[in-house]
Amino acid sequence: MIAHSEWKHDDIFEGIAESGKTIVFDADAEHAHGPSPVEAVLMALCCCTSVDVVGILQKKRQPLTGLRVTASATRAETIPRVFTHIRLTYAVHGQLSRKAVEDAVALSKNKYCSVSKMLEKAAKIDYEIVYVDGEPLP
Repeated sequence: MIAHSEWKHDDIFEGIAESGKTIVFDADAEHAHGPSPVEAVLMALCCCTSVDVVGILQKKRQPLTGLRVTASATRAETIPRVFTHIRLTYAVHGQLSRKAVEDAVALSKNKYCSVSKMLEKAAKIDYEIVYVDGEPLP
């Protein structure tokens, strides 16, 4: 895997993946043109674990109708301001089995999510599951 970045102007940078796909990063405090690089890492964590959870629940034939993963992160006070703690909240929609959802989230965190495995070398990552449609099925 190869990626590179190009400085465009001011605090604007473009990240380019080997596939040719691009993301605009904005290092300015307002982030008017795109996420900061650190925000993008947190977004990547949410997306990476979402891919796992959706795929696992689909394989288990669970009637998932929606998923939102939210990450709340704490950063170190001094430079480098790495993440020290990340709390993931999985808001799941559908009449789902509690065990299936818990297993899917645990498998993502402990086995499949590459971004999570990299970040947990520096930060404690924990999670909660919220069943938006009420109590899950047994």
